[in-house]
This record gives sequence, C-alpha cells and structure tokens, in this order.
Amino acid sequence: MKYIDEFRDLKISGKLAGLIKKEAEGLSPVNFMEVCGTHTMAVERFGIRRMLPDNVKLISGPGCPVCVTPKDYIDKAIAVSNLENIIVFSFGDMLKVPGTNSTLLRERPKGRVRVAYSALDAAEFAEKNQDKKIVFLGIGFETTAPTVGSSVKYAKKKRIKNFFVYSGHKVMPPAMRLLAGDKDINVKGFLCPAHVSAIIGMKPYGVISEKYNIPCVISGFEPLDILQSILMLVRQVKANKAKVENQYNRVVKFSGNTMAIRLMEEVFSIRDSEWRGIGNIPKSGLCLSKRYEDFDAEKNIDFPKVITRQDKGCICGSVLKGVKTPLDCALFAKKCSPDNPIGACMVSSEGACAAYYRYRK
Repeated sequence: MKYIDEFRDLKISGKLAGLIKKEAEGLSPVNFMEVCGTHTMAVERFGIRRMLPDNVKLISGPGCPVCVTPKDYIDKAIAVSNLENIIVFSFGDMLKVPGTNSTLLRERPKGRVRVAYSALDAAEFAEKNQDKKIVFLGIGFETTAPTVGSSVKYAKKKRIKNFFVYSGHKVMPPAMRLLAGDKDINVKGFLCPAHVSAIIGMKPYGVISEKYNIPCVISGFEPLDILQSILMLVRQVKANKAKVENQYNRVVKFSGNTMAIRLMEEVFSIRDSEWRGIGNIPKSGLCLSKRYEDFDAEKNIDFPKVITRQDKGCICGSVLKGVKTPLDCALFAKKCSPDNPIGACMVSSEGACAAYYRYRK
C-alpha cells in the first residue's frame, strides 16, 4: 500500500534491529515502556519484542483508555442506563467491559444503551428527542477529549438541555510521571503515545526527561517507526542523556494542535482521577468546567449508589503498570478470552491481553 509498505520493509527492519543490538552491546538491562494502546497492538502484531536483544526489554503501560477506566465507572454507567427516561450513549469498545454484575452490552436489549461513533451523534440525538436525558460516556485521553468538548459546545450553542457527559477522560503525562518514579518498574525510556502527542505536542514530556532523567521518544505506529524509536532511546541511554525526541515528526509538531488544546482548556477542568490498577493520580483527569457544568452528568443526574467488587485472579492492574505481562495471568486464554473477558485488558482492541491473545495464543 502506498506510504505504508515503505514503513514495513523487512530488510530495513532487519538493519534497524541490527543497529539496536550493536548500540546496546555492553549496556545493563533496560526497560522501555510504550504507553499507547496502538503501539501495544503493533508491537505484538509485528513481533517487535522478538527482534530486540536480551538486554532491551519493551513493556506495555497504561496506554489503553478503556483498560484504565475503573470498574466503578462501568457500574455507575450501567446503573444510570436503568433510570427512567435516560439513554446512555457509548463508544463500541466500552460495551463488553465487565462491571460487577453486568456489562453495557447485556443491558443494551433494554433499549437504553446505544453505540455512538462520536459524541456529536449523541448530542444530535438529544436535540431530536427532548423527552429523554442523553448521557454520553466520555472515555479517552487527550485524543478524544477535544471531540467530546466540541459536542458540548454544540449543545450549548443549540441550547440543548437534555445532553450530558459522564466524563472519564484522562490525561497521560501525570500517569507517565508516576510510573517514572516507580522503582519496581524501573523504566529507563518511554515510547510516548503518538495520537496523544499529536494533540499536546512535545513539551509536556520535558518534566519526565528532566526530573527523572528518562529519555522520551514520540513514536509512530509502523514497524520502522517503533524500531527507529527504540534505537533512539538506546542511543540516549548509551550517551547518558535524557531528552524528548520526536521520531513521528511527519505528524507530531512541537506545540501540538493548539486549537484542540484551547478547546480542552475551555470546556474541561483538571481533576484527580482513578486509574484501574494504578489508583488515584492527582491532576490526571478531566471534568467539565464551571462554564459548561450544565452538561455534566455527575452534577445534573442523581447517580444510583453502586457496590463494586474486583475480579478474583485478574491481574489487569499489574499488566497496566508494566509489572506483569498477560502471560503471567492464570486466567489468560483459559477463563479469560475476547469472547468471555474477565478484565478490561482483554476487551479493548488496544488492550495488552487482547494483543497477546490475538498474536501469541
């Protein structure tokens, strides 16, 4: 395919793998972490880990927004969908994520859960169905937050009174800073998320490289992108340097998408947020700002109380932290599969367990 095959050239991939091995000779073992679900899937699909020398280990982090959404968020979304005159709209990859007693997919036949391809779909539906309260499940990192923000601005402009967002949005740099300081994980370099970086640019990663002395490279998604980015990280470690580099410069600019950033700053406010398996991370979440609080589901709908129970045996939290891999889980490919997921990491198309299942099972 034009402009894709060039980034999947087997001979060049082999040369890059050889350069990584050569540059890594004599280095102490290093852990590099990718924090983008699309990277996780590409790494498994193209066998990147098996192309690396033994002293260069690539581990997966919390790069899947569906996976890091806490279980009580799912339970609350299900509870809200059972309230009278309320319809919940969600992205499709959220439907199979297990709650304590059900999933949104199981609730869907009741007619109160619908799939949306964008938040604007939900806002337009609300505009045409004024007798219902429409709640959109806002999940995602900085990549999807601007689109949800646009739908909220649309609703305000159109004076739509029955459209609400239940925000589970999270921002990536605070989570990366937390992981950077975790000695149990011992991250020596980050493959920074490309989609997120296209929005926020390079600057937010500067604190990680400066404070924690950890190299950061923004990487594209193709095999040559990832291998070149790993080579860039190895060279930084070898030279005892720590800076932010942009391998994906054909898409990501230093300042990111300034229009999208301004939109997020207008519609959302920063708050603390719970990450599945990691816990509460200060200033890592987004809620609607005071100016748009009329569209905040948590402030305008009486949420039912829920009792959330965690799954026994599921190590999704440890996988998201990079402490363990899906292969360490006793449930993997036995009791837990894409058709019968126990944890969120097996559900999402960007989850580490789903990636391992698809390409390693």
